[in-house]
Amino acid sequence: MSQGKGISRRTVIKGALAGAATGIAGFPFISYGQSDVIRIGHLTPRTGFLGPLGEFAVQAVDLAVAEINAAGGINGRKLEALKEDSVNPQTASTKAERMVERDKVACIIGEISSASGLTIAQVAERTRTLFINTGCNSDELRGKACKKFMFHIESQNSMYVKTCGRSLLAQGLVKGKKWFSLTADYAFGHDLLRVAKRFMGANGGEFAADKLVPTDLTDFSSLLLEIRNAKPDLVISNLAGNQITNFLKQYTEFGLPYPVAGFGFDTAVAWGAGRGNFLGTWPPENQAWGDYNAIKLTAQAMMETKSIDSAKLVEHFEKGAKFGLMKTRDGYFRKSDHQMMHEMYTVQAIPAAQLKNDYDIFTSSPPVPGPDEPLEVIATTAEENECRMA
Repeated sequence: MSQGKGISRRTVIKGALAGAATGIAGFPFISYGQSDVIRIGHLTPRTGFLGPLGEFAVQAVDLAVAEINAAGGINGRKLEALKEDSVNPQTASTKAERMVERDKVACIIGEISSASGLTIAQVAERTRTLFINTGCNSDELRGKACKKFMFHIESQNSMYVKTCGRSLLAQGLVKGKKWFSLTADYAFGHDLLRVAKRFMGANGGEFAADKLVPTDLTDFSSLLLEIRNAKPDLVISNLAGNQITNFLKQYTEFGLPYPVAGFGFDTAVAWGAGRGNFLGTWPPENQAWGDYNAIKLTAQAMMETKSIDSAKLVEHFEKGAKFGLMKTRDGYFRKSDHQMMHEMYTVQAIPAAQLKNDYDIFTSSPPVPGPDEPLEVIATTAEENECRMA
């Protein structure tokens, strides 16, 4: 299939991969002057327990940039992505500042760790540079830590909990039930546990136990023994990254009979668990989706405003600009906290005996909210949200 000005899809991908080798995504065979190039900074974990997700994010950025350039760029200018491993909050902050001050990026896109996302947002706010978060879930980043120059295509924890919660309520797994939760011991997990407890309290359930799990833990045997002894009605995962992969593998090996659900996972970590090891009810996310669409909507906004100025892009987003997100309804950034309002889903694992291949491992619900509901019904309410945008 050809794209753009007679450039084949194979050529597009080759150009993207060639750019990846140098840290810049784009077309090296197109000649532009430096002033004709728009640079976007991309920061995401590429090592550590979130590294596997970060690699999918990088691939998505390469693809989006290649497609934009194949279609003529942004108002005739080539797009380049400067890509770095964010590593940890301190390094993320340092690299974000360097991208803005030295590399003169028009904006920063990316991140998965909520702690690192906060430090990037602080740099973005100080330098008045647009930052679009593609993977940090914590409500706090949309709440008391919200920033004028930070926007979120990634859903907040409340959206994941309320979406999955609808399915769990329908299955009779909330009211009068006891949950045993495992929570990643860092900012994201702490925030998600708080939101999950709020949901349970409002819907008549309680926690039999909640355990904080170090992000570098790989052996879940002692926790699985605790679960077996507690005999909960439901095991809840508030884990992250390859924690989920390791937990699912070991849970299946232990053969525990209790149903499993989670309030956040990526299809990549489910695939990583191996055939037949994914089980339960989850609200899916896909890191590549967030980074790909963040690049695309940023390019769209730059073309619609005919500007790369962050202040003008912020104003455009806050006016309710609509963006296609590969779903049945367009999305938009909510002005009050800059959260993208969009459809979500829950998925149910296919039993191991019914699997036909290694990748089609679940069935999906219809979009949530339903077609007659406003998108904001699954997001934080005004009473739940502490954001006071400056």
